[in-house]
Amino acid sequence: MDIHKVGVIGAGQMGNGIAHVMALAGYDVALNDIDQDALDTAIARIEKNMARQVGRDQITEEAMQTAMARIRTTLDVAEVGDCDLVIESATENEAVKNKIIEGLIPHLRPETIVTSNTSSISITRLAARTDRPEKFMGFHFMNPVPLMKLVELIRGIATDEETYKTCLGVVERLDKTAASAEDFPAFIVNRILIPMINEACYTLYEGVGNVRSIDQAMKLGANHPMGPLELADFIGLDTCLAIMNVLHDGLADTKYRPCPLMTKYVEAGWLGKKAGRGFYDYRGETPVPTR
Repeated sequence: MDIHKVGVIGAGQMGNGIAHVMALAGYDVALNDIDQDALDTAIARIEKNMARQVGRDQITEEAMQTAMARIRTTLDVAEVGDCDLVIESATENEAVKNKIIEGLIPHLRPETIVTSNTSSISITRLAARTDRPEKFMGFHFMNPVPLMKLVELIRGIATDEETYKTCLGVVERLDKTAASAEDFPAFIVNRILIPMINEACYTLYEGVGNVRSIDQAMKLGANHPMGPLELADFIGLDTCLAIMNVLHDGLADTKYRPCPLMTKYVEAGWLGKKAGRGFYDYRGETPVPTR
């Protein structure tokens, strides 16, 4: 199937990045959200990020202007109905995703492919809420989308080969690399990454090291570009906790038990960089460890 128009549902951190790369790759993009402020913020962020690419000679000014013109925003999910491919990119909450998907389906053409940018939730379960499980799959981008080269493609139990090959073609047109994953909790990247972050939280919780020493140990001792607690703040502690809960519930293994300290930070609203505080306090000129 040829893809010309792409719908992106959710204009947050991931959604605006997906719209950005799709527009630069030549797709017409319909960016949908329930909040006009979120849409306005997304367009401003896309423009700022593309301008940065122009400044680095990664794209031309003409390419930026052409790409920005390809993006239209809408508060009405029905206006996504003419798209060939839809990517749901709302918060990592299954109930929210189900509600969005169920509201979307009546507006779509029969041949439209529906995907989710979920980082952990069962693709088979999400697909079962649609009228087209064979045309549904996981399309998981990494954050920040314009910079990260990987996309996880996750087939649900009913996903057909044509859908997979079509989505693979989109990934290749984006000049990214696809990793095919089976539909098990958290797939590949987060099945490995988030438990590492959770273990770093336990290392902090048990007093083995403080925030700074844990992050320095992994950056200098394992050559990680970011420490695990710094990375957790960047991802969002609410997202990390949600993925740990998916792993714990889906695999019933105590090794995936979320660290109580992570839970406590989320309960406090200390969700990381986006909230101003997490394992670091970002409200001053430089981040300061909170423990």
